[in-house]
Amino acid sequence: MATSIGSLDSCKPTNNNVGCPPQNGTASVHDSHPPSTIASSDATLGRHLARRLVEIGVQDVFSVPGDFNLTLLDHLIAEPGLKNIGCCNELNAGYAADGYARARGVGACVVTFTVGGLSVLNAIAGAYSENLPVICIVGGPNTNDYGTNRILHHTIGLADFSQELRCFQTVTCFQAVVNNLEDAHEQIDTAISTALKESKPVYISISCNMPGIPHPTFSREPIKFSISPRITNKMGLEVAVEAAAAFLNKAVKPVMVGGPKLRVAKAHEAFVEFADASGYAVSVMPSAKGHFPETHPHYMGTYWGAVGTAYCGEIVESADAYLFAGPIFNDYSSVGYSLLLKKEKAIIVQPDRVVIGNGPSFGCVLMKDFLQALAKRVNKNTTAYENYHRIFVPEGQPLKCQPNEPLRVNIMFQHIQKLLSADTAVIAETGDSWFNCQKLKLPEGCGYEFQMQYGSIGWSVGATLGYAQSVPSKRVIACIGDGSFQVTAQDVSTMIRCEQKSIIFLINNGGYTIEVEIHDGPYNVIKNWNYTGLVDAIHNGEGNCWTTKVRTEEELIEAIATATGEKKDCLCFIEVIVHKDDTSKELLEWGSRVSSANSRLPNPQ
Repeated sequence: MATSIGSLDSCKPTNNNVGCPPQNGTASVHDSHPPSTIASSDATLGRHLARRLVEIGVQDVFSVPGDFNLTLLDHLIAEPGLKNIGCCNELNAGYAADGYARARGVGACVVTFTVGGLSVLNAIAGAYSENLPVICIVGGPNTNDYGTNRILHHTIGLADFSQELRCFQTVTCFQAVVNNLEDAHEQIDTAISTALKESKPVYISISCNMPGIPHPTFSREPIKFSISPRITNKMGLEVAVEAAAAFLNKAVKPVMVGGPKLRVAKAHEAFVEFADASGYAVSVMPSAKGHFPETHPHYMGTYWGAVGTAYCGEIVESADAYLFAGPIFNDYSSVGYSLLLKKEKAIIVQPDRVVIGNGPSFGCVLMKDFLQALAKRVNKNTTAYENYHRIFVPEGQPLKCQPNEPLRVNIMFQHIQKLLSADTAVIAETGDSWFNCQKLKLPEGCGYEFQMQYGSIGWSVGATLGYAQSVPSKRVIACIGDGSFQVTAQDVSTMIRCEQKSIIFLINNGGYTIEVEIHDGPYNVIKNWNYTGLVDAIHNGEGNCWTTKVRTEEELIEAIATATGEKKDCLCFIEVIVHKDDTSKELLEWGSRVSSANSRLPNPQ
């Protein structure tokens, strides 16, 4: 089955097919726009980079101008099909490229040298942790300044231009410093193709005096990318499948769990195929929510130990065999290392490796190929799902609100649930929104994203901007805490400029609630803002934006009706006032366990 290069699999719909590699051979990346005759005046480095971005499916670049990148931005926006989205700061530009890449399969941001590069660094680190191909482009020093021992502005005052590069080396999979036209073509193409192959961010620095200079290597339509896909070792695959089938077929009640690396492995369809063939009970790790259709008949919910979907953890942990596809086990996903799993019962399937229990490990075996082959060899076994169905009790309903009673968070999410459809996507900010959004039941086609591995508060503002820009056909519903919003609030301005129609639920509970539940202190209390007043000031009468503040269920119902009716084509900002201690029970449990893990005493030396 064809898969889009640099895109999500078909379980994660996109609106732009970047490329279709065949089962065998190389993968050609196709132009998103019909080729045009390039005049010699267009045969510049800047236009070449722009054409390459359009070719891989990037139609929007998120930027913050600075003197080192201004000429480059001129050439990028001169390319038809490439739009510049000016952001309020570099951090949000990086977060927006992250959100864009989640929906489109690849994203790009443009900043200036060092002062901009180090500001975007945090967002690029987050993209690296989530295996997202983000092209981070930096306008660099003039070529004549290299090797002169001069001190430049925007630096730390040393005649060493490598500081920014050295910082990016740890959070990107490839770095290109383009200060020579002779190899500029090769460096740019290598960087972009490496980002797509590795599904990681790359860094490209382009000297500020080079974007407008023609060169023979840019004098014609660039040869289309030809990216060799990773190939499975056929003998290794056969042995791995045989061993895994024997392991699973002797189990009494096996289960399967999807992890976040299903995305980088582009194995969504293969995972569903295996679920259909095996009949196993299926769950996903929290950071993989949205990677498996929740309408599947054997789907149980989120496996997150003590804070996951009710009855799901019990079925997974009592199984005598479990297949994990693309897991990431860290202190957060393991709820402070409290999962009751045993290695000898597990098959761990990573994007290019399979490990079976305490026994053999098989390298050069791609997850997609392995799951598809295993689906043909595994015996159907519905025992675990039957056990789940046997013990399952439908979740209770929150107590009904009395008239004009202060709004509770669990009531709010009941109403958010009713908003979801194939035409929506959910962005969940780090904090209690993690836990409340996990409990949402996603209709088929509804997008879902959050950043669990890196967990950078404020990520969702930029990510909402980027995701909504990438998939304009979907209405993004963002759930953001007040503490997180204060970090990155400015780029609501960019959402309004881009005429986006997202619905932002700003949950105002007066502080960093997730930190409170791990370890409380006065540092977790923040200055309360008039958030709707702030967004009204940002709106300033220009563009389509509607705000409201709600304190009761009646007001929330009215606000949602307005946002989905009269104001359906507006950016809608709904500030929800709730009690500072109104948190999910999952956060209370999770916070206690993470606190316990964080406070372990040092081992005796």
